[in-house]
Amino acid sequence: MPGLRHPPFRLLGPVLSAVLLSSLTLLAPPPAKAQTVEKEQVWLNLTVMGAMGENGVYFVEAQPRFGDGARLEPLLLRAAIGWKLSPDVAFYQGYGRIITQIDQGPNLAEDRSFQQLSWTIARPQRGEISSRTRLEQRWRSDGSGTAWRLREMIRAERQVAPSGLAGLAYAEVFVGLNDTEWGARSGFDQLRSFVGAEVPVGGQSTIEVGYLNHWVDQGRGRDRVNHVASIALFLRP
Repeated sequence: MPGLRHPPFRLLGPVLSAVLLSSLTLLAPPPAKAQTVEKEQVWLNLTVMGAMGENGVYFVEAQPRFGDGARLEPLLLRAAIGWKLSPDVAFYQGYGRIITQIDQGPNLAEDRSFQQLSWTIARPQRGEISSRTRLEQRWRSDGSGTAWRLREMIRAERQVAPSGLAGLAYAEVFVGLNDTEWGARSGFDQLRSFVGAEVPVGGQSTIEVGYLNHWVDQGRGRDRVNHVASIALFLRP
């Protein structure tokens, strides 16, 4: 889509403003009337991604999350295959398995099918603005019903050093589309905001390191805010 590669800069302002406003909204404290629980966590991510043939694409992801010391909560495994609709747009179909340890009782398992549209919106000088839209279908081992959830991420990065080091920020909102017997609720679910750096580690591979603020609406006037140290390795063979 050649017209997107060098758009007028007047189009970049609103996009960057939306990212900034979303991040500031998340970083602001929850309303005082809500009961808020705050936790510190470490999220690790290993993603292998690449091309298959001329237009095929794929990714495979493992993401352990640790809280309360070294406790694993939870482990996410995800994979998807897709097709490049253009140099800037790709569509994926994927599946994920999420396992959460429970102190008393069997582990909680969640399966997810998802459809994802990845779009590089613009490439301003030494930077990139992109969007990721994901529609999920979720099933859990502790109840019946299919939960539908929509996720939208806006991401911006800009190179700050000749080595390829880049500043990075993104915001992602989660919205439930229906209610289920196992506890999924329609409406706002959670919001994530990340600020950090992208570091090249050889070839096209990168490491993203930074702070992630994870704000979850647990319903009934209860919020959970996770302060996350996030480290993600993206291997692009």
